[in-house]
Amino acid sequence: MFAFTKYRGLWRALAGVIASASLLALYARGGDAWVLGFVLLLPWLLALDATRTFTDTLLSGWLMSVAYIVAAFLWFGAALATYTGIGTFSAVLMLCVLAPLLQPQVIVFAVVRHLARRHHHSAWVSGLAGACAWVAVEWLWPKLLGDTLGHGLAPAAWLRQVADLGGAAGISVVLILVNEALAQAVAQRREGLRHLLRPLALALALPLLMAGYGVLRLATLETVLSAPADAMRVAMVQASMVDYEGQRRERGTYAVVRDVLDTHFALSRAAIEHHAADAVLWSETVYPTTFGQPRSEDGAALDREILDFAASANVALVFGTYDRDAAGEYNAATFLAPGSGAIGTYRKTFLFPFTEHVPAWLDGPRLRSWLPWAGSWQPGSGARVMLLRAADGRELNVVPLICRDDVQPGLALDGARLGAQAIVGLSNDSWFTASPLGARLHLAVAAFRSIETRLPQLRVTTNGLSAFVDPTGAVLASTKFGDRAVLAGEVPLRDPPATLMVRWGDWVGAAAGTFLLLLAMASIVRVRRTHSANAKSTAAVAAAATKPASAIVVALLTPGWRIAAALLRVCAGAGLLWLALRMLLRDGLQVNSLVQLQIFIGVTLLPAIAAWGIQRAFAARVRVDGGMLVLQQRHQRIEVPLDRIVDVRVWRIPLPGTGVDLQFASGARFAPGIAIADVEALLRVLNDAESPLLPASAGSARRADYATTRAVAGWPRLDHPLVKFVAFPLLLALPAFRLHQHIAFGGTFGEYYTYGLAAWLTGLLAWWGAWSIGLMMFAAALRSVVEAVHVAMLPWPARARAVRRALTMLSRVAFYLGLPAWLAVRLLAG
Repeated sequence: MFAFTKYRGLWRALAGVIASASLLALYARGGDAWVLGFVLLLPWLLALDATRTFTDTLLSGWLMSVAYIVAAFLWFGAALATYTGIGTFSAVLMLCVLAPLLQPQVIVFAVVRHLARRHHHSAWVSGLAGACAWVAVEWLWPKLLGDTLGHGLAPAAWLRQVADLGGAAGISVVLILVNEALAQAVAQRREGLRHLLRPLALALALPLLMAGYGVLRLATLETVLSAPADAMRVAMVQASMVDYEGQRRERGTYAVVRDVLDTHFALSRAAIEHHAADAVLWSETVYPTTFGQPRSEDGAALDREILDFAASANVALVFGTYDRDAAGEYNAATFLAPGSGAIGTYRKTFLFPFTEHVPAWLDGPRLRSWLPWAGSWQPGSGARVMLLRAADGRELNVVPLICRDDVQPGLALDGARLGAQAIVGLSNDSWFTASPLGARLHLAVAAFRSIETRLPQLRVTTNGLSAFVDPTGAVLASTKFGDRAVLAGEVPLRDPPATLMVRWGDWVGAAAGTFLLLLAMASIVRVRRTHSANAKSTAAVAAAATKPASAIVVALLTPGWRIAAALLRVCAGAGLLWLALRMLLRDGLQVNSLVQLQIFIGVTLLPAIAAWGIQRAFAARVRVDGGMLVLQQRHQRIEVPLDRIVDVRVWRIPLPGTGVDLQFASGARFAPGIAIADVEALLRVLNDAESPLLPASAGSARRADYATTRAVAGWPRLDHPLVKFVAFPLLLALPAFRLHQHIAFGGTFGEYYTYGLAAWLTGLLAWWGAWSIGLMMFAAALRSVVEAVHVAMLPWPARARAVRRALTMLSRVAFYLGLPAWLAVRLLAG
């Protein structure tokens, strides 16, 4: 009985994870299982509601991320094993180890939901915060395969139409909210009918609203799509030829390319003769060498053959090949037009990590020796609209997407804004040969690009599944996996109806992140008000008491958690330094690219937030009561007899911040360390209790004085991170952003009128983020100077405090007044 009670919470958590993972495994396979999307998280949510501590919640999130991989992506492990040759078991094990990176939204969802419920005491707020956390993380950390829960509703014709408002991410939010509402209904089932009906009504209303919108949207689309319009007949060739590399080793490059071209020529002629095709599409990398830049005489002859074929057949031809410039090689698609030859090339933007592209900072001979299959392509520059031009002059504007390009909404949306009338997808899905489920899921994800943009889609693959997808996301026709086939049909030459996604972009993740930021700021204000009220109440009680009591806020960190938080702090600082050096030596002293913002988020911001979260999770209030040192946490109270404490030892290495260890008379130490900025505040608490303690060693005393001097020199309001690095950067970014808008677009809202609200907000966020990073680097430089001078003054402690205060004040003046003055001078001078 004791064992059952002790581990009951663990078994409940495991049961919830296993049940939800089982439902997810069925849901991911599509078909009629799409209905499970509205309940698949329910068992796990009920288990999460039973957890009480931050640690248990974090553990549950980690378990669910691993279960998510096992349930939905075992096929990916098999495909990875086939490609790399490391074995299926090893590949799946690697995916499970990397689960927090591949499915980080699951862990963040659990943590944010737990914190929101703890601070706001509302299931509605925590449910919405969790849903926002899920999609915000998927937006900030684009996942390898672009998957999200919403993709599972691809078979539901009515429900999936809402994706033109908020994309697959918007559907994910709805699914999570329905699961949350059902979990709340289960939790409140014994509280009366009224409490039960409210969440059930929400759980029913959301799918009904989705279906109602879908019915109306399909009716309007039918009217638009049935209107007469010119069309172009397009044929897709699926040759079902795979394993180019293996064939190259056995037969040689020329023989393989010769065989590939002959097969595609024959199938293309059949498509032209039997289907009167105006244009022919071949799949990704079907011509596995550089087109137009031959490496040999044989290569030049093959190039001429392709050009001659397109000219003699009098059709437009699109095929996957390689491109090259001074920066390197690219996975590309070349467009040929009758009578004109090559009229343009698109370069794949989203390359597959390692198998196609290795970042320059990570690449090298040692990595290549470890990963001989690693690719060396360079990423393209983004969306392009290309022409499919028929022999009689008819033209179809298309946005090409190569393989992984179609798992992120951005390229298709950009193409729609640039005037595309259809999507052309080229993919080499041969690595799904041993796991066709992956090919089906890839097609389902790609179909959402048509719903979001209302563009028809022509998707040609090496060996399946090639398909025609209409603007509603329906697959009108497709080949079977492994078949050698030709798929032909007509594509209307018309502009698509407008959608909110095209106007605003992939806005749901950004909106969710903004909501979480506002919720966090509201929580901070609420906590500060609560602390202020508690402080006033404590002061009143202390004034009335005979012996005053005092309390200070600390964090109780076990060695493991202290090391984790310290490493995160070091990572954040090193990441900021690395970014600064990169800008100084390579990019220039300006934050002028999304890459820099992504690096900052990944290597500085996220580790810093994680370290803060650890200390916040183990926060405690310290006071003395009845001869005991009382450390009160939210769910735990620790009492230490004062007469057992003989020494207070300040940490030699102040990471993740300043702290102390309590030494007992027995020689043992108090198990968790006490992280505290003002060490003397703790000593004053002990002194007030008539238990005076001083650091035993001179070094410890100096470290205590150093920490206290730094703490008392602070100004909580101006030094608060949200003020310094969120609110203040926005004030400086606004005039700079406005000037940029006037120069680039002719007015403050020029980009909005030209490209829409999403583009304008993205620009503003980029400028805001750039100023935030710049100010953080400036603050770090000022802090380094202050700390260096303070350390030099340590032999003279009396002067050190005055010097520290003066330097801190000067640094604030430089930060809050100097920078605005510098910006004003720059603007006026310009």
